[in-house]
Amino acid sequence: MDKLKDFLRISEAAEYLGVSSKTLRNWENAGKIDAYRHPVNGYRLFKPEELDALLAKLNDELPRKKQPRKPR
Repeated sequence: MDKLKDFLRISEAAEYLGVSSKTLRNWENAGKIDAYRHPVNGYRLFKPEELDALLAKLNDELPRKKQPRKPR
């Protein structure tokens, strides 16, 4: 069983990803990431390893910057 200290609050998770809390809520609502609920207060909690997986997926989807051509 996971302990509450193993989760990040939404503000911590948003800072970790470099996005706003609202963006993270939207991603959760869109099914891009799972949020767990605190058993007492119902706040959203996120697992760091799932945030890492989301970052990796986002990085894979980003268009790559083209390297400038070398002059001849």
